[in-house]
Amino acid sequence: MATRFSRTTLVSALIVATALALVALGLTAITNAGATASGAAPAPAAAADPPAAASHVMQGHVMADAKPVAFGDDPDGDGYIPANPPVTGVEPSQEIPPHRYFHEFQANCSVTHTAPDDPIVYPGRAGASHDHTFMGNDTTNASSTTASLSAGGTACLARGDLSAYWMPTLYNGDQEIRPIGPQTIYYKAGVTDYRTVRPFPKGLRFVVGSPTQTPEQFRNHPGMVEGYECGESYHNYAFPAACPTSPDTQLNLRMQAPSCWDGKYLDTPDHQSHMAYPVVMGANQDVCPASHPVALPMIEFKMAWPVNGDMSQVRLASGAGHSFHYDFFNAWDDATLKAMVGHCVVGGLQCNARGYDEANPDRGAVLDENYELP
Repeated sequence: MATRFSRTTLVSALIVATALALVALGLTAITNAGATASGAAPAPAAAADPPAAASHVMQGHVMADAKPVAFGDDPDGDGYIPANPPVTGVEPSQEIPPHRYFHEFQANCSVTHTAPDDPIVYPGRAGASHDHTFMGNDTTNASSTTASLSAGGTACLARGDLSAYWMPTLYNGDQEIRPIGPQTIYYKAGVTDYRTVRPFPKGLRFVVGSPTQTPEQFRNHPGMVEGYECGESYHNYAFPAACPTSPDTQLNLRMQAPSCWDGKYLDTPDHQSHMAYPVVMGANQDVCPASHPVALPMIEFKMAWPVNGDMSQVRLASGAGHSFHYDFFNAWDDATLKAMVGHCVVGGLQCNARGYDEANPDRGAVLDENYELP
């Protein structure tokens, strides 16, 4: 009897323990489901950077939820915006051009505003995104289209640059940190044969990186340059724990965009597959792949946030430091962009925002003293 009683007790105890565990798991699932339904992500088990405050974590910006909708430049809502006309018959160049150390110009654009909008990922859905810091075009919002941007104003030095540039807003605790003054956005040759680079088509848009990328994906991203920098600290792929407190020390990041286009679409449902990075061919040549044969300028964001000292509370609206990404929506005046690309990129110069190379003053400038085409 004693043995039978202890076995019965053990079985009963196991049943009770299992039931309690299932109840606990069910409660956890319900809690997480509720967080997802409300737009807040469940707290991660661990993170390389300090977790963001709940009010700034993703805020509904879940890539799986960003389904194409009929709006603006995409009236049928399939996520594809065809180029009109498409660019066909282009073969990627593997030629070695005359050596030029530089083939670039700068677009110096200031911050205009911040808002939880993203006209590429969430077109027409105001407030659907995490908060973004917008530069360049001063009218950019969730409802922006090629036509609305072309009719807007600009905080870029070149008056013809009506493009929209944006990235997740940076916070130190709950304080919004905006880059001060014109930020440097390079337009470079991403391919070895810089002579083949042509201007962006009006309305082209894309996203570089992803808010959902992992720390490893951020570190190994093909557009990564040197990670986060501050003072003498380089190659950080999470926010540094601390930065020097000298007045001129800022948090910096440089990240390059793909520069090879398929020639078919101004946008695709994932906002990336119509673009590609050059591939290395032969003697360390960068050549566009056959699937994306059209060489466009390579955009490089070079951002500087005025924050230093204790960095433990620094975060992005999209999450940890590895969630950094940025968006580009081309609305340049066609004649201005064509002149800048032809003179500076194809011409093998290192130009400022006027299209002037101080090392080659005899080559002149593209824009006048008012940063306009003469």
